[in-house]
Amino acid sequence: MTAIARKVSTLISTAVLSACLGQVLLAQTALAQVAGTGTGVDSAPLVLPPATVNLPDMGSGANALITRTDEFQIGRMMVHNLRQENLILEDPESTEYLQNLGTRIGAEAQEGNQAFNFFIVRDRSINAFAVPGGFIGANVGLILMTNTESELAGVLAHEIGHVVQRHIARAVQAQSQNSIPMMAALLGAILVGVVSGNPNATMGGIAMAQGTAMQQQINFTRMEESEADRVGISFLAAAEFDPSGMANFFGAMGRAEGVSLNELPDLLKSHPVTALRIAEARSRAALLPARPARQDAASYSLIRERLRVVTADTEADLRPYYARLRSNGVDTLAQRYGAALADIKAGDNAAAASTLQELLSTHPGLTLLHSALGEAQMAAGQKDQALATFAGAVALFPRNVPLSVRYAEALMKADQPAMAHQLLLDLFNNTQPTPAQIRLTALAASAAGETGDAYYYMAEYHISSGNLMLATQQLDLALTEPHLTDVQRKRYFARRDEIRGYLREQRLQRGSGSTAGR
Repeated sequence: MTAIARKVSTLISTAVLSACLGQVLLAQTALAQVAGTGTGVDSAPLVLPPATVNLPDMGSGANALITRTDEFQIGRMMVHNLRQENLILEDPESTEYLQNLGTRIGAEAQEGNQAFNFFIVRDRSINAFAVPGGFIGANVGLILMTNTESELAGVLAHEIGHVVQRHIARAVQAQSQNSIPMMAALLGAILVGVVSGNPNATMGGIAMAQGTAMQQQINFTRMEESEADRVGISFLAAAEFDPSGMANFFGAMGRAEGVSLNELPDLLKSHPVTALRIAEARSRAALLPARPARQDAASYSLIRERLRVVTADTEADLRPYYARLRSNGVDTLAQRYGAALADIKAGDNAAAASTLQELLSTHPGLTLLHSALGEAQMAAGQKDQALATFAGAVALFPRNVPLSVRYAEALMKADQPAMAHQLLLDLFNNTQPTPAQIRLTALAASAAGETGDAYYYMAEYHISSGNLMLATQQLDLALTEPHLTDVQRKRYFARRDEIRGYLREQRLQRGSGSTAGR
């Protein structure tokens, strides 16, 4: 980026994302940034509908110009921007937990044609957001701030509410004259700048000018926030979580600010986190049928400690932190798991392996413990023990994504890439892989001498990232391999033709759009 572009980019504030995406910025940290720049939020009196009011008809309004396919394309490219800036945490264990949690809630939305993709942003500020296409991100800081799984589920339920009510589609409808790639690039650049806290990461003057215009046109109302709360609480209860979880988290945010919500500046009062919103959420939850209290999944507390360790600064040593907890009488499963991870990070792998073996003896059903033990043993030079640990775990939990990925990584370190390739190929064909998993599969195929497959998987990696031109180049290279089977050759040709056909169709659409605009 040029110096001029960087200078212009510094003018883009957190408020642009808040308006462009219309999402809740849950962090008081983020709110402080907004307070310094202004958001353009409607200042009309807050009016919340009764819990019994019917939801609006989501008929032709949002669907007329922004299709679900359009939303997905925009969202995928925005997430690609985050991934390119290394803002998405590529941790299989944490990602699988959040995806499973979110999917459980999303299943209650009864939107069979709406897929949800959840990801973790490697940022300690307290934030969660949804982008077009059902992509929902949660910051590390938000997950660490929650006290119960129901609180975390409540935040996800709210974002799912925005998605199923088509708030995002309705918000971007006014910008429908822009092409899908242009809209995705604009919103994606703004999102990267805000999530990273670095305005230099956004595009230059064009993004600022267009983003400012969109700020005036795309702005969630308090009514839409209330609507997302209302449907989210119903999803939360249907998924057997405490429906008060959403309100409890809002209350925790207020307490973290250090003052009562009624004492917040007027601009912060206009933000969705208000005393009235908390009261409304509690009243909605109270109207739902009483259910037996559901205990947090053991993986919830483990994942919080995992995130604490894996996202800490590289030079940070968390062993004294966990030692203090234990000296103060805190000796929980999660605390000991976190301590073991801190030992691995510090290079004390033998101590970590000893702790994890002890934990596994009493909690054999937790895949997180199997995965961490295998990693500790591998790092300690206990190759045979590590491979045995992974092999036993994969037999107990077949096609478990984190276990399979960690096992494949260990196999490659043990100079067994062919076995790693077969393991990942089975996973690739039976689950929805992340871009990082696709890339690992390509590396395993290449190390195993399966060059054609390696090019093919790299093509799939570029497709998942939205770079179709690079994907076709990789398929061209795959087709030059002399030892392809007929099945491989036909598959590569078919995939390449599919991509070329799509690109040709997009060029024709752009051409007709330009002609129509004259």
